[in-house]
Amino acid sequence: MKENKEDVYKYLCGAYYGVELVDEYSTKEYIMQDIDNYIKKFLEENEIDDYQNKRRNYEQELSDKTKLQDSLLVLPKVKAPLELILLIKLKLKEIREEEVRNSK
Repeated sequence: MKENKEDVYKYLCGAYYGVELVDEYSTKEYIMQDIDNYIKKFLEENEIDDYQNKRRNYEQELSDKTKLQDSLLVLPKVKAPLELILLIKLKLKEIREEEVRNSK
């Protein structure tokens, strides 16, 4: 199944906000800047209507779990350190464990 450009933009934005959630990573601002630059390049090559409002909406609409999952898709593209990827996987594991506890 081919992703459309709106979906790609959504997960790029989700990835940005996913990295923002990782407080344990002290230099996350550098990676966030790399993702932001990646998004800007994507927007230069792909026209997205009302992209600024969509980005703000994604920040509010997407769950933390989705944002973190999106970041796992994007981080290899911006050559993020393995340490950050492992921290995100740990956060996702904590979310899943909490979901399981809450479902009992």
